[in-house]
Amino acid sequence: MYPFSFTKVSDIPGALAAGRRGGRYIAGGTTLVDLMRETVERPGALVRMAEAAAHPKVRALYPVVSQALELSASAQLRNMATIGGNIMQRTRCTYFRDVTADCNKREPGSGCAALDGYNRTHAILGTSDHCVATHPSDAAVAFAALEATVDLLGPDGKERSVPFADFLLKPGSTPDHEQALRQGELITAVAIPAHPRPLKSGYLKVRDRQSYEFALTSAAVALHIRGGVIREAKVAAGGVGTVPWKLPAVERHLIGERPSKSLWTQAAEQAADGARPLEYNGFKAELLKRTVERQLRIVGGAA
Repeated sequence: MYPFSFTKVSDIPGALAAGRRGGRYIAGGTTLVDLMRETVERPGALVRMAEAAAHPKVRALYPVVSQALELSASAQLRNMATIGGNIMQRTRCTYFRDVTADCNKREPGSGCAALDGYNRTHAILGTSDHCVATHPSDAAVAFAALEATVDLLGPDGKERSVPFADFLLKPGSTPDHEQALRQGELITAVAIPAHPRPLKSGYLKVRDRQSYEFALTSAAVALHIRGGVIREAKVAAGGVGTVPWKLPAVERHLIGERPSKSLWTQAAEQAADGARPLEYNGFKAELLKRTVERQLRIVGGAA
């Protein structure tokens, strides 16, 4: 690990002052310190994941968020890690974390070893010729589905809100630019807008093993059904995109329709539109469709 100095601040002005000096913010530090130890990193919204997942209002109003948080990492990490840190965490791509491998995200211009390497867990949506790494956060998929915003406070005291869809950046030709943060900005909140009631929601995570594993695919679904008709549909996928992937084609297919088994199947067929599978992850396209269909059925029921 490269040497660094640690500054403990007691308030937001102190944190902003540290940010102006070029420091990195650590909230729970459960991933950032690991990256520093591996020399990948060289040198928040502070609600703990476990606290947010267990909050009565989150459980009652947005089960999709609570479930996504509870399916993340381990109980020990959820007790330490924060919401801000969770959405800011960096990819689990093995080539990114192997400092001997080519990685444009870690070292711009070096290449992407995953393109021709073992890429079973990599992205099929939102990829580029420069990067195919997935974003690992489960909670971020729920926030993307619910069209949350990220509230930011700059070192000059100015506040701004960024739609979640614009906060996490697709790699394009600059995969090292991962978030829409400006230098020294601090995440102060992740805000979920009001949605019509009743709102049924849930999160489904498909992975190789049932504990402490990242998603191969996942689906966050929220449906507003009134009078037997779907009035609003919010759907996003994880484990398949370079960022949490909103599925507008699926949403459009659902709105104005009555819940049915055939509707879930037809809507889910569009979940993998635009996918660009690699040599070892072509199975993800079909798995994504099945995951979305299953979660639509769980949340919306089947007449």
